[in-house]
Amino acid sequence: MIKKIFRFLGKVALWFFGISIFMVIVYKFVPVPITPLMIIRSVEQKIDGKPMVCSHDWVPLEEISTNLQKAVIASEDGTFLTHNGFNFEAIEKAMEANKKGKKLRGGSTISQQTAKNVFLWSGRSYFRKGLEAYFTVLIEFVWGKERIMEVYLNSIEMGDGVYGAQEAARVWYRKDAINLTPREAAGIAVILPNPRKFKASNSSSYINKRKNFIMKQMSYLGKIAY
Repeated sequence: MIKKIFRFLGKVALWFFGISIFMVIVYKFVPVPITPLMIIRSVEQKIDGKPMVCSHDWVPLEEISTNLQKAVIASEDGTFLTHNGFNFEAIEKAMEANKKGKKLRGGSTISQQTAKNVFLWSGRSYFRKGLEAYFTVLIEFVWGKERIMEVYLNSIEMGDGVYGAQEAARVWYRKDAINLTPREAAGIAVILPNPRKFKASNSSSYINKRKNFIMKQMSYLGKIAY
């Protein structure tokens, strides 16, 4: 009986590794059509009796302003271009802050956020975090930084029912993502922690202050070299 259980678990593990590696390889070349979060949000809208809205328009990275690329690095992951998927210093600081009962914070990199957005669901269980780490290693190895940034900027939630840079630029600023100014890019980047609560345009004084801070950090980045 025990041997059968281990044999079954072994087969499940092999299938999981095979399918996950296959999907990572496919998404290195193919646009990600939909993410688990898009499905979850659509279901939530249906349950709440709201119209099901999922605005998503994939564009290649060269059609997304470098201002936005700099803005998300400055706002979300300052060491994105140099780390191997994880910022252990940020993770350690987050763990210490959480232990002390301070405002719950995370230490996730853009790579980790991309892995979660594309392949997993939201949550803080050790099991999900383990899967996140696994997919982070895979995409860092198979995709590389440029593809990770492209998928991230095309998949992340940037408003209520709004996903990806192109739709965010249209919704918030009525223009294409390639034409975003530094301040507009900072406006999108600053709302990423809670894109359904904050507004990228016509923002509160708090958000405007955060925009100014992000723009200052952007000025230190220089040219992005993936």
